[in-house]
Amino acid sequence: QVQLVESGGGLVQAGGSLRLSCAASGPIFSINTMGWYRQAPGKQRELVAGITSGGSANYADSVKGRFTISRDNAENTVYLQMNSLKPGDTAVYYCNAHLRPLSGWVGVDYWGKGTLVTVSS
Repeated sequence: QVQLVESGGGLVQAGGSLRLSCAASGPIFSINTMGWYRQAPGKQRELVAGITSGGSANYADSVKGRFTISRDNAENTVYLQMNSLKPGDTAVYYCNAHLRPLSGWVGVDYWGKGTLVTVSS
């Protein structure tokens, strides 16, 4: 079955950096967009950054200039480099991939289980 597995979360002081990784595995035909979402306590899940298979990226205004998304298409992996972290970035970060599995003809959204990022002041 298709799985997305995140890694790289943790505790960091304000101003620090973290790098998240997410690897997609299983019976995948192709992956279109990959991205990162986050959900802070008591808030809705929001898009942080997304990237197409061609490398076009978009970012939430709150992270522009601080976060960088990238991907390795050969490894079905997406990364999120987070710099100048703020306490407001504290959230569970979820990986998302819109992909076509081998068993289907249409794209489907898959999600990772999430990784916690905590930024202390």
